[in-house]
Amino acid sequence: MTSSHTHITEIAIRRAYADDATDLTRLAALDSAAAPPTPPLLVAEIDGVLSVALSLVDGGAIADPFKRTTEALALLRVRAAAHPAPRTRRRHALARINHPALS
Repeated sequence: MTSSHTHITEIAIRRAYADDATDLTRLAALDSAAAPPTPPLLVAEIDGVLSVALSLVDGGAIADPFKRTTEALALLRVRAAAHPAPRTRRRHALARINHPALS
């Protein structure tokens, strides 16, 4: 009787944190990118290692070319589409400050 060994890959999706900077720089270098994508970012950890990053601003992505990352990137894109990056409120705040009725 032959037994089949199945490796279950764990993929964790989350927002990038400031302390991910070193890992994102390493990932960009592996992917031959000049720099990580524009923040804010969604990232995927594959088996506990940050392996894919996706910009919520422009959709730019980097991935570890030595891992199977296609599915993780697809998951990040689905997640990004379902939860778009919050838009900045600065424009609205300036509009209120400069509004003629407030002068």
